[in-house]
Amino acid sequence: MTPLFRRVFTAGLLLAVFVPAVLWAPAWLWAILMAGVVGMAAYEWARLSHFPPLSARAYAVLLALCALALPYGLGAGWPTFQLGLMLLAAVFWLLVAPLWLLGRWHAPQPFVRAAVGVVLLVPTWAALLYLHARGPGVLLGVMAIVWIADTAAYFSGRHFGRHKLAPAISPGKTWEGVAGAFAALALYAGALSLLAGMPLLSLFVMVSGLLYLSVLGDLFESWIKRVSGMKDSGDVLPGHGGVLDRIDALTSTLPIATGMLMWLERSV
Repeated sequence: MTPLFRRVFTAGLLLAVFVPAVLWAPAWLWAILMAGVVGMAAYEWARLSHFPPLSARAYAVLLALCALALPYGLGAGWPTFQLGLMLLAAVFWLLVAPLWLLGRWHAPQPFVRAAVGVVLLVPTWAALLYLHARGPGVLLGVMAIVWIADTAAYFSGRHFGRHKLAPAISPGKTWEGVAGAFAALALYAGALSLLAGMPLLSLFVMVSGLLYLSVLGDLFESWIKRVSGMKDSGDVLPGHGGVLDRIDALTSTLPIATGMLMWLERSV
């Protein structure tokens, strides 16, 4: 089985499970499923941070359980807290993460790594809940931005890649891959504009911003793996590495896309 076939086959299996869950899972089941994803990603993050095995498992379980408990524990205060999580993610991805990469920070301290894991994963989980509540089309439409960008970047970089994007962080990523992702998302924005009657310019600006965040999330995890001396965050997904490898770009895009949607809903 070639690496490309493994990658496509695994992606197909993931979609076969994920899409029915998006379409038909009730809110409580969706929350549990996504908390499971957060728990697996948290375990991989803890291993990247070189937590001892027992501590890594405890961190993963605690993060998943805390995420599940938040909406019920906060009750009527959950929507406000959810908005706060989106703002926290925006500060991290628009300010802290770029400085982290520019400064090539290692930040090996367990407390810092544990806190960053919370900032990466809990807002992503909250965003998945919020978008799912708005309907399958909204959730899939936003996530498709990352999927299209990732797929187009992979194939355009594989066939045309010559100029490295950030060789000290992720040698495999190229400017040609980013250009391919940009072109694919421009077509996606055009299709959305025609099908949904949304303003093309606004869609184009939105997908361009989310492409930047997608690349940033990918580079951030690549840097953490490089610092940790690990090629993949895990091996649970053949052809893709670990769960965190699969959702790295979603951690940077979903919370901010959700924050934008929250702002639009409140401004109407």
